[in-house]
Amino acid sequence: MAQKKLQRFADIKTFENVLEYPKDMQGNWKTFFKNSHPIILELACGRGEYTVGLAKLFPQQNFIGIDVKGNRMYIGAKKCLEEKLANAAFLRTQIEMLPDYFSAGEVDEIWITFPDPQLRTSKAKKRLTHPRFLRLYQQVLKQPGFINLKTDSPALFNFTKRVIELYNLQLIEESANIYAEDPKEELKIKTHYESLDIAQSKKIFYLKFSLPIVIKDKDMDDALQEELKVTENNN
Repeated sequence: MAQKKLQRFADIKTFENVLEYPKDMQGNWKTFFKNSHPIILELACGRGEYTVGLAKLFPQQNFIGIDVKGNRMYIGAKKCLEEKLANAAFLRTQIEMLPDYFSAGEVDEIWITFPDPQLRTSKAKKRLTHPRFLRLYQQVLKQPGFINLKTDSPALFNFTKRVIELYNLQLIEESANIYAEDPKEELKIKTHYESLDIAQSKKIFYLKFSLPIVIKDKDMDDALQEELKVTENNN
């Protein structure tokens, strides 16, 4: 297994659709893709199922899967090369470094699919829909920039809804069980993690929202954290 992982790390260094901690990419993605199509990010993309799936559905948009784990990213990147998906690429880096790779307004939309919900209150700031991250996304998103969350975690779903309410974000779409409805095509894409639900017992939640020009002061973050502590203690 270790040898296989090392081989994948070596292979992605040769993939033309994978960039590992690149320099001077801010404002240069149009040059990379050779077009001016909208740019959509999949954060913590893992194997990149959503990056691949969205690229197939929307050939007039460019998709970039972002993750730090090159071993997993290899799978999606290789598939894109095999299927000649020129509108999909992968960026190996930490999400916290987004502003190092994208200029203000360079990104049109963000997808967050099945992230670690970081269920402990003490780790709430690591949730990818925490205001700490939303301020980060705000630095690269166009206005209005859209964020999509797809998760099987009711805790993360409810937390994100609370953030939307507290910080006066605009809720655009909401579903507490997408497969109980007639979901749009992009919501039918399944990640490897989602497909592991052999009994098909999980509810899959979805939120789409946009960010205002300014997110409330960071003092609100402390109030949010205290609210989470109260809820945790009451449970």
